[in-house]
Amino acid sequence: MHNKLLLAGVISLSMLTTTAFAESLGNLAFSETTPYSSAMTLKDDFTIVGDDELMAMDAINSNGFANAIIEIPTGTSAKWEVSKEDPNAVYWEYKDGEPRVVNYLGYPGNYGAIPGTALPKELGGDGDPLDVIVLGQAIPRGEIVDVRVIGVLKMLDDGEQDDKLVAVLTQDSPFAHIESMQQLDSEFPGVSQIVDIWFANYKGPDGGMEGLGFEDAESALTVLEAAAENFSAPQ
Repeated sequence: MHNKLLLAGVISLSMLTTTAFAESLGNLAFSETTPYSSAMTLKDDFTIVGDDELMAMDAINSNGFANAIIEIPTGTSAKWEVSKEDPNAVYWEYKDGEPRVVNYLGYPGNYGAIPGTALPKELGGDGDPLDVIVLGQAIPRGEIVDVRVIGVLKMLDDGEQDDKLVAVLTQDSPFAHIESMQQLDSEFPGVSQIVDIWFANYKGPDGGMEGLGFEDAESALTVLEAAAENFSAPQ
């Protein structure tokens, strides 16, 4: 028994030491604790790059599921996004001269973008790829995953529409069988409220975010299809 306790203490101390000495960037976030996709290469502490052009992928697969590029894994706070300059890269966003970290609890799901989409302002978007929050366990940054869209969180950001698709992983997840917001609320009480509260408050009390509630999968798919059509339309 004494040996087992001693061994447990050594393991705990080792883990603590590893975490304590993990490289920190600007005292904002540990750079070695968030995995990235095996299909991508770490170019530097702020950029991962793959062989494929990320936004060139279809928004919706032949199986009917949507593609999602994971930028921010569940539970993490460093604000990464698909690069607008390099179509093969995901990079750590800079703000005020520093890599951006959300000053709040970690993201309640995997946050990312739907490739092959662009929603203009006249359709309620900002011209960027559709944002999506994917419920489920943390997925490595830069990974492309199949997701089922189950709804949309209607948001205002400083008065401008900034909606977030809500989706679930389609396999190896407790949410994989969920098909609607109603089913989510029934089987996993509180999850949608957590997502709603998180996005309304993650920028702080004066962050300008306002939640307008959820709409169902049908509404979300209408937005997704419009954004996919606009992306392929002549500019």
